[in-house]
Order: sequence, then C-alpha cells, then structure tokens
Amino acid sequence: MTFDDQSKQDFDRDGFVILRDYLNPEEATEVDANVERFIQDILPDAPETTAFYEDPDDPTSIMRLQNMLDHDPWFHDLYYSDRIAGLARHLLGDEVVGKNLQWFNKPAAVGGPTPAHQDGFYFMLEPNIAITLWLALDHIDEGNGCVRYVRGTHLDGMRPHQRSNVTGFSQGITDYGDADTAREEPIHAKPGDLFAHHSMTMHRADPNPSTRRRAALGFVFFAATAKEDAERAEAYRQTLYEQWEKEKRL
Repeated sequence: MTFDDQSKQDFDRDGFVILRDYLNPEEATEVDANVERFIQDILPDAPETTAFYEDPDDPTSIMRLQNMLDHDPWFHDLYYSDRIAGLARHLLGDEVVGKNLQWFNKPAAVGGPTPAHQDGFYFMLEPNIAITLWLALDHIDEGNGCVRYVRGTHLDGMRPHQRSNVTGFSQGITDYGDADTAREEPIHAKPGDLFAHHSMTMHRADPNPSTRRRAALGFVFFAATAKEDAERAEAYRQTLYEQWEKEKRL
C-alpha cells in the first residue's frame, strides 16, 4: 500500500494530520459492529482492566476499552494491517512497535471531558516519538466532544502534568492557559475519517452533554528507535490501575 508525501509533510509540520474517508462507510460500519461484538462476547471474560466506565454501576457507560488486539484476532489483524501499521510507519518515518488498541467513547449525556495532555507523558520514551491513529466511528463535532489539537506543539517539548481527577485520564497539563485555548483547532469527523497525532502534540476534548455517542478507535505505536523505560512505565501503569480501582469504590 502506498501513502502520499503530503500527509507526512503535514504531520511533521503540525504534529497531526487529518485523512478524510480513510475507511469507506461500509468499512467503518464493520469496525463499529466488531466493537459491539467485542463488548458482548469478549469483554465478559477479559481482565477487569480492559474496560473503564463513566459510572461503575452502569455497564452501558463504557468510556474506554484497552488492549483490544490482545483479546480478539479480528482487532489484532486490523491493528497490524498495512493500512494501519503501515500508515504509522509512513508518518513516523521509522519502523514501529505495536503498543495498544483502545476504544475511546463519550457516552451520550454522561461522557466526561478529556483534559489537555500530551500522550508522551504517559509513554516514558527517549526520544519521545510515538503516534496515535484516531479512527472516528461517529459523526463528531463540538456538540459531542470533538478532539481539539494545538498545532505545532510536538516541537515545543513536554509541558508539566499532574493528576487530573478525571476518571480514566490520570494526568493533565497544569499550565494549559488562555493562550493555548486560543490556538485550539476543533476537529469535526464522520465515520471512517482518521486523525493521526504525534505523542508530543497537545490535545483535549470537551464532555458530551448531547444525545449522541462519540466513539473512536485509537491505535498506538511507538517508533522503533524510541526506548521505553519499561520498569518506570509499568510502575506508573500499576499506580494508575490502583487509582482507578480506588475511584470505582468511591
């Protein structure tokens, strides 16, 4: 599969790129149907940390599924397909290491905000070079919590983060101010549109007070040249799960 040079140039310059109609409507519908199959057939027997909820007492309020490729061959094959992994290689200009496939959801009326952050803060890489491919599965706009990117911030270094107190998003940028908000670009999408952002690009999303769901798949890849502090990353993940377990009991 071939990819155009312009998308690589845009990604390198802006820290994100938008690829409209990356999947056609039928393909996007197939992906969405397999997410529903995963929830119905796979999730009941998956580790407890696979799913996180807006309301732990409401099984319909899933706000994130994690590590889907580890539990389902269909998603494993999609994740490592040339269409997905190949795009990650093209945009990073490097071989990639597969890390995670997540379903991001903001349920209608109860979907919470995503605090401003840089994915790289969680990844603990040196150099911090990684990518998330974000595949929209719904019609998404400001009304149901679209992603907001801040162009070019992948070149500005890591901003300070601390615990955000937002369920499922343990850290947020502490000094994100009016100047950053003024530079945000809300990204509208329809099913099948794909965004890709660098691990250092600042982004956030509003809550979803609407009557519409806001769902997407996130494919995370690390550059092969990036080295993870595995011990520190595992300690962080363990602390994060313990925090989530504590929040579920509150």
